[in-house]
This record gives sequence, structure tokens and C-alpha cells, in this order.
Amino acid sequence: MTDNALPTAKTTTAKTTTAKTTTAKSTTKKAATKRTPVKKAATAKVATAKVDGAQLVKFYRDMVLIRRFEERAARAYTEALIGGYCHLNLGEEAAVVGLMGALRDTDYLFTNYREHGYAIMRGIDPNRTMAELYGRVDGVSKGWGGSMHMFDMSHRLLGGYGIVGGQLPLATGAALAIQYRGLDEVVMCTMGDGTANIGAFHESLNIAALWGLPVVFVVINNGLGMGTTVAKASAEPEIYKRASAYAMAAERVDGLDPLAVLDAAQRAVASARAGKPFLLEVLSERLRGHSVVDPAKYRSAEEVAHLAQFDPVPNLAARLVKERILTAAEVHKIDEEQAARADAADAFAQASAQPDVSTLFDYNYATPVANDSRRLPGEALFATVARPTAEVTR
Repeated sequence: MTDNALPTAKTTTAKTTTAKTTTAKSTTKKAATKRTPVKKAATAKVATAKVDGAQLVKFYRDMVLIRRFEERAARAYTEALIGGYCHLNLGEEAAVVGLMGALRDTDYLFTNYREHGYAIMRGIDPNRTMAELYGRVDGVSKGWGGSMHMFDMSHRLLGGYGIVGGQLPLATGAALAIQYRGLDEVVMCTMGDGTANIGAFHESLNIAALWGLPVVFVVINNGLGMGTTVAKASAEPEIYKRASAYAMAAERVDGLDPLAVLDAAQRAVASARAGKPFLLEVLSERLRGHSVVDPAKYRSAEEVAHLAQFDPVPNLAARLVKERILTAAEVHKIDEEQAARADAADAFAQASAQPDVSTLFDYNYATPVANDSRRLPGEALFATVARPTAEVTR
């Protein structure tokens, strides 16, 4: 694992007030790990007496779709069907479905380069999502964005961003536009734990708090900024506490429990919609390397095996069977259906055409821009002009 303690099956949350951080001793047991765990936040239980079985089944169906989609994408990368970088949501499926479940269709999402699952959960067709990964014309961004740069205004996904933290100022600006226009909409901006250490994080939180912007900042804390543990990169590894510096409400939640994430995200979104921005830290896991080309040598075989115990997909399947919401056969049927859906997305993407090079600049700007350069790589900035040959006189 990492220097952070592993989240347990119970929901782990803690809140900060606008004046100070409120914490209490954890009532959960620490998972077995050789590393020194960070003190966990206060524990609060989500009511389980009236669990919505239909909601859990939907979460499971969606989580399995993300899992099978990402597994198919990983395979496609090895088949040279995907170019550039490719970052997967493997292990973070519960966080993805819980967060997206708290948003209205009219709300906006800004995210980073690990965005495939978010795109699908925003309602974007998995076929179009896979086609974008393959760089095809039927993709979300016409094949020019690829894995890291999906954008679909119709579903209010305003980008995956390849630059660490590049989405934060833009999300804050979008929230300002919503406030300026007097609209009842919210911006959710997700990021990894490493992003919490850059200047744009602090500047964006500060402006959002000063102006009361309708934005929820979400840190998906999988314990590793690429290959460096949070405790070795952050003087305060409990990232939600940083909100107290800006008098902003905050909470930490177990990201392996989709119901807990949904519950916390709904509170965060309601707060933002009322003009009080929110910082939500979601403790999750990354089951593979930072990207598909990262062999994750910084993890031992023992550690990888230990992480598998916290895989949210099979754990939710076991819960559904244990609580008699589904039978084992029904769970298996869902797995087969979603695997077939991922295969269908792959077939659709491979059948889609490659974009023509003439369309390379078609979507640079939303409206025409004067002096917009259409120069292709390698072309001269100015046309070569033949110089007149001067006569030589003697």
C-alpha cells in the first residue's frame, strides 16, 4: 500500500468547519501494512438499515462496465490501437460512480487525464469514448483528443487535462461564469492527490472561497502521486484539512464504498449550489501503475496482493450476494453483459475511420480567430520568396 492507511469497509469521513478542522480518533482497525499509516480521519457510518438495493445494483453494473472498458483499453494499448499516454480508472470505479451520481445533467465536470470512467458515467456512449482512445473520427473529440483530452459540451464534460492541475483555474472560472449569470448549476473539478501540492490548487480554492463560487473540488487520493507516496510529498497528508486555510468546508470519505461517496458528494454539491465551495477528499486505490506503461516497480508483490483485498468491484459483488440483493448467477450475467459491451465498443472504434489531416485545426477555437495559423508541423512559418539574381559587373 502507501503511507496512508487503507480505507476499511466502513465509511471514513471527517468534516472541517469554516474556522477549524474537526477530527476524532478513528474507530476502524488499521489494515496490515509494513509502512507507517497516517492517522485516519473521524469515522461516521452511513445508514445501512435501508440500503437501496436497486441503487447498489446500478452501481455494480456501472462499475463493472468501467472495469471491463478499462481492461479492454489496456489490451488495446499493447495492440498499438491507442497512441500517446493512457491512464486507467482501475480501482477507482466506486469513486467515479458515486461522484457522478451526485451531479445533475446541467452541472459541469472538469477532470484530469484519468477520465474514461467519468466520461461514460456522464452519459457519453462507450462507443464514442473508445473511438476517441483509438483516435477515430467517431470519438468524443473527433479523434484529435485521445485518452487525455476528451471534451463533450452536450454532456457538460469540459475536458480531461494532461497538464497537472490545468483544470483547476478553468473550473473556477466556469463557476464564476455560473455565478455571474445567476444560474443554478455546479462545477465539479476532480484531480489526483499530487495536484494538491501545486500553486493552482491553492489559488483556485482561495478565489472560490473569497467569492463564494459554486464549485466542488475533489481530490482522488489513491496514495501515490505517480510513484511517490502522499506522506513523502505532502507535509499534511490528510488533504481535506487544507480547506481550513481558506475557511472552506471539507470532508474525507472512503472511496471504496460507492454509497459513501454518493452521500458525501451530494452534501458537497448541495453546499456548492448554495454558494459555499467544498473540498472533498476521496480515499481510493490505484490497482495498476500510474499509466499503462508504468510497471509500478515501487510496489512489492506482497503489497499488490494486499491491495487486491480492497478491490471495490468484487467486494461489491460479494456484498450483493451476501445481502441477497442478487444471486451469484445474476452477478455473473452482469459481468458477461458488460464485458460484451466493452467488446462492442472496441469493434465500433476499430470500424471508425481515421481523421483526415486537413481537419487538424478545425476545433482549436469555438469561434473564428484572426490570424489563426494553420501551419502543419515542419512547414515554414513564411512562404519562401525567390530572390532576384543580381548581375555581376566588371
